[in-house]
Amino acid sequence: MKDYKGEQILVVTRDLLNSLGSFQGINTQVEDYLPSLLNPENNFFMDRGAAEEDPSHKQLIPYCIFRVKQDETTRYLHYTRGKSGGESRLHASGSVGIGGHINPVDQRNDALGKETYMAGVEREIDEELNLTGDHSNRIIALLNDDSNSVGEVHLGVVHLIDLESDQVRANEDAIANLGLLTLEELRGELYERLETWSQLCVDVLDSVD
Repeated sequence: MKDYKGEQILVVTRDLLNSLGSFQGINTQVEDYLPSLLNPENNFFMDRGAAEEDPSHKQLIPYCIFRVKQDETTRYLHYTRGKSGGESRLHASGSVGIGGHINPVDQRNDALGKETYMAGVEREIDEELNLTGDHSNRIIALLNDDSNSVGEVHLGVVHLIDLESDQVRANEDAIANLGLLTLEELRGELYERLETWSQLCVDVLDSVD
């Protein structure tokens, strides 16, 4: 087991997901899930080392997709996961998602509710990217992929971040070859090199306003 130095992360039980309606792939019916997933009675912090080996729990992972609309062209942030990233099973994969775990440092007045969750999302964005200008943030989908060892212990919460400016820089070595690409480019030769979650998102992004 990898040493995560006692890191505590926000999780829900797989039983909760099953009770709400388990699914495979991407699900845009977020309101059927979010109130329960972000209810403080249904989530809690768990040792990451244990959670990574325990498919009976799902780690809640914000997966933020960054979009820029300029001159009638829509582009999305894309990067390659570097070796210094926390998830070794995804190294060298292409990705359109930025995010990470929700930790106790994010806890707000609502205990483990939506305020805490959103604080964690914004912290992750600030840690991983340097953005110019304002941005919006809305949840558009959930991701579940039980077909591999990474996916079976994670539940992705897809955020669409609309950027005011295309001036974006990486704050971490784990984010390499950062750039902005159109959906057509992402669905071309790059597609097969994208991690599974990114492929699922790229498949549906043109249906999101």
